[in-house]
This record gives sequence, C-alpha cells and structure tokens, in this order.
Amino acid sequence: MSTLNFYNGKKVFITGHTGFKGSWLTKILINAGAIVTGYSLEPNTTPNIFGICNLSKHMHSSIIGDIRDFDTLKKTLDEFQPDIVIHLAAQPLVRESYELPKETYEINVMGTVNLLESIRLMENPPKSILNVTTDKVYLNKEWDKGYEEDEMLDGFDPYSNSKSCSELVTHSYINSFFNNMNISVSTARAGNVIGGGDFARDRIIPDCFRAVQNKKDITVRNPNSTRPYQHVLEPLFAYLMIAQKQYENKELAGYYNVGPNDSDCITTGTLVKLFCDSWGGISWKQEVQINAAHEANFLKLNCNKLKSVFSWEPRWNINEAIIKSCEWTKVYFDNGDISAEMDRQIQEYTR
Repeated sequence: MSTLNFYNGKKVFITGHTGFKGSWLTKILINAGAIVTGYSLEPNTTPNIFGICNLSKHMHSSIIGDIRDFDTLKKTLDEFQPDIVIHLAAQPLVRESYELPKETYEINVMGTVNLLESIRLMENPPKSILNVTTDKVYLNKEWDKGYEEDEMLDGFDPYSNSKSCSELVTHSYINSFFNNMNISVSTARAGNVIGGGDFARDRIIPDCFRAVQNKKDITVRNPNSTRPYQHVLEPLFAYLMIAQKQYENKELAGYYNVGPNDSDCITTGTLVKLFCDSWGGISWKQEVQINAAHEANFLKLNCNKLKSVFSWEPRWNINEAIIKSCEWTKVYFDNGDISAEMDRQIQEYTR
C-alpha cells in the first residue's frame, strides 16, 4: 500500500503505544520501516500484546511515561522531533470511568492539553497530528441513523464526555494556534474495535475468549445494544491514511468518523453468536444486572465524509473480523508465534 511506503523512514510518535490499538499500530509502523517512539504507561493488563511481541526491542524508543506529566512529555517530544504524532493514550473504558471519573478526565482531557501544548512550544513541531477519540463523543439520541461529524458533541458518561472535551480542546488549539503554523491536525472518531490481543476487562470479545479459556458460557450484559464493530486494523489504517494525507495537504485536515458499513453495525448478541459459530462448542447467556451503569443502546456512525474525501472503504466485514480474532487467539492458546500471526494478518489486510 502507498500508505505504508509513505511511512518508511518517517519519525512517528505514538502516545498509548503499549495498549491494544497502540501495539497493533506500532507493529504496522515497524514493519513499514518507520522510526517509532512511543510514550505510554506500562501495559495495564497481564498478559498484553506489547509484551508478548517484545515490541520495545524493535522501536526507536519506548518511553514509559504518564500523559499527565507535562515536563517529561515535552522533553521526550523535543528530543525525538517527530514528523507525525498519533495520540492514542487514554482511559478507554466506560465502566471504569464511573469508578474513576477524576482520573478519566485528567488523562483524557489534560493529557490532550499537555500533548498539544508541548507541540505548540516546539521549535520544530511535527507536521501532522491525529487525535484519536471515539464514536461516543456525540450527544446520543438513541436514533437509528449514523451520527455525522457536525452533530453535537456531548458524551453521557465520564469516558464519553471526557473524549468530547478532548475534541473541543483540539478544536481550540487548531483555531487558536495551529492554523497559523505549518501543522495539520485531525481527530478520528472510531467505533468499537475487536481483534486478537485485547485482554481488557469489560470488553465483549476479550470476555468471550476468557469464557473459552475457563470453559464457561459467555455472559453478555446488553445483548440488544447496537454498536459499530470493526476489526482493529480498519481504524488503524484509516488513522495512518489521514495522518499521511494531511501531511501532504493541510486542507485535508478535519474531523472524521471511522467505522464499518451499516450492515456491520450489529447488536452485541449478534456479535457473540457470530463468535460462538466461528469458535464452535460454546454458548452464551444474558447477564442479569441490577442498578447497572448507563450505557447507550444504539450507536452508529455515518462515515460518508471519510469515504468521499479519501475514497476509503472498509475491507473486512464483521464475519471476517471475528474469524481473524479467533485465528489470533488460537495461535495464542497454542503458544504459537504471535508476532508472525500479526504480520500475517497485516499482510493479508493490505494485500
């Protein structure tokens, strides 16, 4: 792909590189010949994909640092002098945001402020910046049409709302500072991602794999909730495309939804059934919850802007996404070569 060729030799700075999406993105960029520096906390799960693949040994630098630590973050950026910055660092879980609202806002809002302020003060700032937020930034009206980029931002729970705030911080820095500098900035609002290597709690596909491992039925909190599910490689390659295109043409910078086609916006119950069919020999049941925290029932994205501006289309439908997730996990359960399996899936996706 021309996108991968573009990144050969480029200096790319990733925040949150030790997480699920960050690890896959780091793997893609290393394979493409990019010079990658990551800035993140230690992986927050054991096991974790970052450690399994020993990615730190293949990067230019893997900095263990807190996005809330302005001085260390600025020092790292000044030393690395990146061409491109992709901001993934976040507290990413809705249910955890109810448990830790203050920390969620500190990470997701002030973390974004610290990053953008560090870049504003750089003598030679990066040319392209992408802030990855979420499909949950919108004021959710529980309607069945996909949200467009000009819809009102007002996430309900602390996670979603903090990501709405991160969007607004980015908009302010663009208007106040970056429009007058040679810096292109976009935000990407991605849907729910699935794929091999996600070990987080309170995510449905990791819960499925844990049930398989423990020989138990899968329990599903909200089987009737609709989400824009997609394989992790879908948004990651979209992020890389946006960062590349705005690097080459500042007029392409903007706010982009990144999600699947409408046919792949399915209920959680349907997703789990697809998983059970793909894996075989396992079933699921609904978990009865009392006084459960609020979660949206219906959420879908309209991705026509991304499609029209960049002639972009999703490559793997939801069935393929489930199959690839199962293939990865079977290699993991068999103590196989996870790094090689990731390479195989990346190559298959880009073929």
